[in-house]
Amino acid sequence: MGESREKQLFEVRLQKLEKIRQANINPYPPVYHRSHTIQEVLSHFETYLEMKKEVVIAGRIKAIREMGKVSFAYLEDELAGIQLYIKRDNVGETLYELWKEIDLGDVIGAKGTLMITRTGEKTLNVMEWTLLAKCLRTLPIAKEVRDEEGNVIQAYNEFTSQEARYRRRYVDLAVHMNVREVFLKRAKIISSIRKFLDHRGFVEVETPILQPLYGGALARPFTTYHNELKQKLYLRIADELYLKRLIVGGLSKVYEIGKDFRNEGVDRFHSPEFTMLEFYWAYADYLDAANLIEELLEFVALEVLGQTKVKYGEEEIDFKGPYRRAKFFDLLQDATGQDLANASESELLNLFQEKNLEVPDNASLAKLYDELFSELVEPNLIQPTIVMDYPVVLSPLAKRHREHPNLVERFELIIGGKELANSFSELNDPFDQRERFELQRQFRELGDLETQPMDEDYLYALECGMPPTAGLGLGIDRLCMWLLNQPTLRDVVLFPALRPEENEPMLRQLKVDYAIRVGEAVREELIEIEYDVKDANDQLFSRLQVGKKLNQRSWSVLDTPPFGLTADAIQRMFQHLEVGTKVVLLLWNRNPTIEETKEIRYLEFKQVMDEDYLFEQIPLTDEQQERLIEELERRDLKICHHIGYGER
Repeated sequence: MGESREKQLFEVRLQKLEKIRQANINPYPPVYHRSHTIQEVLSHFETYLEMKKEVVIAGRIKAIREMGKVSFAYLEDELAGIQLYIKRDNVGETLYELWKEIDLGDVIGAKGTLMITRTGEKTLNVMEWTLLAKCLRTLPIAKEVRDEEGNVIQAYNEFTSQEARYRRRYVDLAVHMNVREVFLKRAKIISSIRKFLDHRGFVEVETPILQPLYGGALARPFTTYHNELKQKLYLRIADELYLKRLIVGGLSKVYEIGKDFRNEGVDRFHSPEFTMLEFYWAYADYLDAANLIEELLEFVALEVLGQTKVKYGEEEIDFKGPYRRAKFFDLLQDATGQDLANASESELLNLFQEKNLEVPDNASLAKLYDELFSELVEPNLIQPTIVMDYPVVLSPLAKRHREHPNLVERFELIIGGKELANSFSELNDPFDQRERFELQRQFRELGDLETQPMDEDYLYALECGMPPTAGLGLGIDRLCMWLLNQPTLRDVVLFPALRPEENEPMLRQLKVDYAIRVGEAVREELIEIEYDVKDANDQLFSRLQVGKKLNQRSWSVLDTPPFGLTADAIQRMFQHLEVGTKVVLLLWNRNPTIEETKEIRYLEFKQVMDEDYLFEQIPLTDEQQERLIEELERRDLKICHHIGYGER
């Protein structure tokens, strides 16, 4: 909607508001007491209809239909809606005339009795209505076209931009009941977690969000400064070290559900601000925690959804325990064909080259293990899988394995190809812990910024004696994604982190169907931008359907996939490409010895003859290039769909 058109509609609604005020009616009254929610009315409809019971409801007007001296409207509250029947003879001349000043989106209260129309629709026969809040902005409410008998013959929705829905979540909630349902269920998920843990003797506590020293995870923090204390402070990246101090202090079962903050990339599984559950259980180990998390997730699924099997995308995930258990290096060996338990950095780097994987910046042995597992193993673990016994270098806060000194007693719960929970038998030996902190310091000196800093106060706490303890952290936002079948964290977070709005108009000017990031290894092959592209009959395309996502965190589109992209593979990425499809290639290198460089190629798929196609480069301004690079970096995705429109 253009700005001038929106301004005109705003002025019209202001005029209606003034007419209501002139009738000595307060359009924003201080209170209105409902007798029932609409859902309660519908649940007892037949009983209330027979009793001719008077009910008082309230909500937002979603549709209005005028028919002579009567009007029909559709009123919706939190979780349900009902038709209103407004007749001049019932509400009186004054209220009926004022009804003409009601718009879609207005919040009203209505009192009346129930009836069923001749078309069989459950309806409130309104005897009195009250304006509770005038909606001055035109909400993108779904429109319905009805026939003379009131049947819906066409429905459409104006509010389809996902980016706009995230940015103005209050509008998204106001016009989409299914979005409200997601967040009400999210609240129930958190409530059921508390119920489960409280029932088992865990005590909910609160620990500092502003911390003088961050820790408990391998991540970069957000920093701030306290003027009075003259001290640099960090937003916590985890609750762990403070909760374990409580175990030292004698609280044997503690948990916290709260916000953590990590200064890292943003994509469908990551957000700089996220909600975590962490619990610590004295006199237990990671095997006990594994049993408990199985019970917890099964309980939550049953409590919130009434079943353990949930639909997630194309998959069905079953949260009923027990879950599959497998060892870290066994899974890695299955994926690579090599036993990597005692591999050196050079051996892992050779494997990266063999698999055409990008080497992470400032790669330490821990980073290489983590990247290999994330790329080659995680995406294939769809059903709940407890991955056990990680290498020591990956886990500076976990207790060494009781049988294998190069491993730690740790598990990660992987669901839907992504980590959901992480658990340790907690390290309580202060000497071993100091050595691990020292190793982390060495990694940091080599350039790895995602390390655990030395925490002398925590070491002092361990020297006071911490009993054997099991600890676990679980991502609430990701759990909500799986249970509620939502494709991204942004769909389960009320107000997700977004880029500055001023970038949006420029990105919208550029239609981008696909965005691909390509590493230094294939830069030279991509110097010539125009590629000959044969049609599908020549069998140069894979079986990937247009619009279908690539395999999670894998570039592969071939039947026998190389992990990575070649110039030839780019030609094979799409089957039956439509002429006019726009593709962005982001080219970059990851050489840690020089500053990272990037280039943008903005391409259009064109047909030059009957059976000849090519990608042709479209010039971009410097500012357009900068905004597109920002967007790709912000999402931290290897492929995005319609990035200019905020879709995944």
